[in-house]
Amino acid sequence: MADDFGEGSTAGMDDYETLMATTDVELLKTALRNEKAAPEILQFQVQLVKRAREQIQLMEETVEEFEQSGMDPLTVSLYQMDLDRAQFLLRSYLRIRLQKLEKYMFYIWKNDSLRNRLSEPEKIFVKRCIDDMEKHLEETVLSKLPDNYQSTRRQSIISEEDDMVPEPQLDTFVACKSSNRFVSLRLVDSERPLEMQRHDVSFVLYKVIKDKIGVDVDLV
Repeated sequence: MADDFGEGSTAGMDDYETLMATTDVELLKTALRNEKAAPEILQFQVQLVKRAREQIQLMEETVEEFEQSGMDPLTVSLYQMDLDRAQFLLRSYLRIRLQKLEKYMFYIWKNDSLRNRLSEPEKIFVKRCIDDMEKHLEETVLSKLPDNYQSTRRQSIISEEDDMVPEPQLDTFVACKSSNRFVSLRLVDSERPLEMQRHDVSFVLYKVIKDKIGVDVDLV
């Protein structure tokens, strides 16, 4: 009986943790942690960001309605705290991605896989930045070159031959946590896989788990 009760309690706790981990606030926290710890830009969380924005708008309307109706200031302040937290998480998530775009825009733009991870506004931003930089380079430098350097003028600032474009370092070590009950990771130069139980934390090369982020593991 005691064993059955213990097993039931453990299962119930696991279900509760799973429920809490799937709320939009917790999902946004996880997306922010993953994006912040990953050296490269990750897939943009379209639906999550859309829901977060809708919830923030609803919370703003609720706080305004409470203030106008003379609701208890303590209650209003609690709702305002939730609103501030949601806004902070969303802005931080978008800011981290913007920093990566500014740093690796040329590398991302010439890589189809990475470019497809961007939202439509992010694609527009990167394209506009690249066009502006190419125009500035043309007007300030390339147009001043002699005629025998015309071939140089025709080269794109993001040409495949350009070896000066900053790239994210995928060989860096990161801390990851298993988000499932059991995960087996195939490590580099190792015959034995790394086996992780749920919530286990390990330090591994980013490139080993890059395709499992948000599915089997999350970064911490």
